[in-house]
Parts: sequence; C-alpha cells; structure tokens
Amino acid sequence: MGESNVKLVGYWPSPFALRARLALHLKSVSYEFIEENLLEPRSELLLKLNPLHKKIPVLIHHGEPIIESQAIVEYIDEVWPNAPSILPSDARQRADARIWVSYIDEKLIPALIVGLIAETEDAKRAAIAELEETVGMLERALRKLSKGKHFFGGDNIGYLDIAFGPFFLWIEVVDKFNEAKLLSEAKTPCLLRWAHKSFFSHAAVKDLLPDPEKLAEYAVKLRPILIARFASK
Repeated sequence: MGESNVKLVGYWPSPFALRARLALHLKSVSYEFIEENLLEPRSELLLKLNPLHKKIPVLIHHGEPIIESQAIVEYIDEVWPNAPSILPSDARQRADARIWVSYIDEKLIPALIVGLIAETEDAKRAAIAELEETVGMLERALRKLSKGKHFFGGDNIGYLDIAFGPFFLWIEVVDKFNEAKLLSEAKTPCLLRWAHKSFFSHAAVKDLLPDPEKLAEYAVKLRPILIARFASK
C-alpha cells in the first residue's frame, strides 16, 4: 500500500519514533523517513512542524503535521483501517490498553531516564528499585492481558505492544549501565518470551529494531544531555 504523501520525522534510536514506524509498517504504509539528529540542535523543519514541544516523532500526512507518538499511532489506525487493527475493537480492552500505555509513559519512561543519569551508588540503587517495581507490574499485566497468547492484545501486535516494545531495549541498556538484572527468567519470564519469541521476530518489527550495541553507544552520548536536562529537577 503506497502513500507518497506520508513522511515521518524521527531518529533511529528514538523509542517514540519507533512507535510510529511500527504502526506504519504494521499497516503496510510506505513513507519517507526524515532523520532528526537529537544530539544536535533542533532543525528548522522540526521547529516549524512541532513548535509546541520541539520533539519527534512528527507524522506529516497531506502536508499536515501530527505530533505525539501515541496520538500518531491512533491516527494511523484510523486513517488506514485495513487489517490488522492496532486498537482493540472491544471498548473495555481499549480502555485497559490505554491505561497501561499511560502507565508506561508516566512511570516506566521517567524511571528509565533516572536509571540512565544516576551517578551515585545510592541513586543507582533507588533507580533500579523503582524500575524493578515498574517492570514487575508490566510482567503481571502481560500475564493478565495476553490470556496465554503471544502479545499483550492477543494473537497479533496491538496498541500496548507498540507502546512498550521500543522501551524493552532501553530496559536492557539501563541494565547494562547499572550492572543490574531487571529482566530474567526468574522475575520476568513472560516479558522475555514476549520479546524474544514474538515481538522481535514479527515481520513489522524485526527490520526496524536498532542494534543493541549501537543503542548502548548512543546512550553514552545521550547521557550528558539527559543529565543537563533532568539532574537538577
């Protein structure tokens, strides 16, 4: 399904941009990917498209920008209604998925940032403790929502899988930075099985995932930027 009027402004390591790319690939929408290097000052294009937040991703469709990763995912699902659907058709399941996406955005992502910028041993221990609780909640959510199937939403990738999947790799990066073990067969067997046996091998996902070693190298470069932005808050 070709769409010559679809563009996406993003950056290869960005989990937020990856959310949008996953939705486009899942719907078989062709698009132009415009790289915005987050290690450099924001481009004039990004400032023009998203003056409100000055962030990626930005989806451009028929010349109009759509911002915020999950808003973009929902937009893609509505504009290209061909199968597979991203949002659940059942109202209760949609509500559950949105609640857990909010949990990821409000709890997991800030905890990951703290895990990346922690410098003292006490700060690292506190960050890992927070992440252990958050990841544990997501392990329990997967057990409940998957009902024994391959993904959070059932037999195919859905809204919650797309929201969480790009951040699974960042949990591994934080593990490496802090010499921790947030993900293990003992503590998170369902999440590991979901990631390595279902999500990462899916046709819409496998060619988009950043190389883990390159992602860790990028995180080293990103860390001082995050420290300058968040450490004093």
